Amino acid sequence: MEAFARGMGTPAFLVGLTVFVAAWIVWNSVAPEQLRFDSAALGFIALTLMLSLQASYAAPMLLLAQNRQDDRDRVQIEQDRQRAERNTADLEYLAREIVALRMVVADMASKDFIRTELRSLLEDIEELDDEDGEDQAGRSTTRRGRAGDVDENRAEELREQRRRARAQERDAAGD
Repeated sequence: MEAFARGMGTPAFLVGLTVFVAAWIVWNSVAPEQLRFDSAALGFIALTLMLSLQASYAAPMLLLAQNRQDDRDRVQIEQDRQRAERNTADLEYLAREIVALRMVVADMASKDFIRTELRSLLEDIEELDDEDGEDQAGRSTTRRGRAGDVDENRAEELREQRRRARAQERDAAGD
């Protein structure tokens, strides 16, 4: 039914109907009297009846087709609205994630901060190393016992920490 209603709204249908009506009128006006089936003198009653019948069926079919199209449009609008809501929710989620990432990045330590901290640690280690060196110089090497071994181990650990801190500082400066 919809296909027929759709077809009635095409230019081809209008051209076809015009050709049909013109042929009907010409045939019933020009053809021999025995071959005519609709009298021109009576105003082409059969043609009028046929066109009225066609119009009486065409109007409801067109309205039905229009109503069905309206229903399809409503469904499409609802789907579009739901899709828009999902897209909005996705965009809001992504915006929150971006804000969270910016906050995390803002809290991260910068290279300058790390370098400053490494220099501070290196100075602390050097001070401890200097203090250990003074303690070592003040002690007698002949009386070194267990405590002296512990002090030397500690001094060696501090030297190793200092070497690592310098290496990290060089690496950070190279970046």
